[in-house]
Amino acid sequence: MSKIEKVLATGKTHTTASAAGNTSRGHNGTLDITLSTPGTAKPAHVFAATQPHPTAEQLFAGAWSACYTAAVGLVANDLNVVLPADLSVDIEVDLGQGGAEYFLQARLTLRVPGLSHEIATTLAHTADQICPYSKATRGNIDVALNVITV
Repeated sequence: MSKIEKVLATGKTHTTASAAGNTSRGHNGTLDITLSTPGTAKPAHVFAATQPHPTAEQLFAGAWSACYTAAVGLVANDLNVVLPADLSVDIEVDLGQGGAEYFLQARLTLRVPGLSHEIATTLAHTADQICPYSKATRGNIDVALNVITV
């Protein structure tokens, strides 16, 4: 994989989970989307006012974080782990350049206050293995996975 030498733009999202769906918000107010996961009774796709328009990197980060959050929930259910109400996922997707080429790279941060770091790390890495977005990027872009339990 090629490395980014110069970051040109970063799309950042903060996603929280709830029974109604996952809500992704961009760091600068340009993205505010509620997404449902497959199998929910009624999809809740809500695109709130977004001016100026979100970047492709923010949209990708928002979709990825909603999917990843759902994967964390599935893994937690399988492991009989009760997730904290304030669970969240932050994803940053960089568009950058390495020489004359353009690349993406990403950082995922799972925040699960109150869980042990060991359990949280297991959740994070297992969710990464089953999340379709994580699978699609694996081996294609550099991805850092972080866990915060405080």
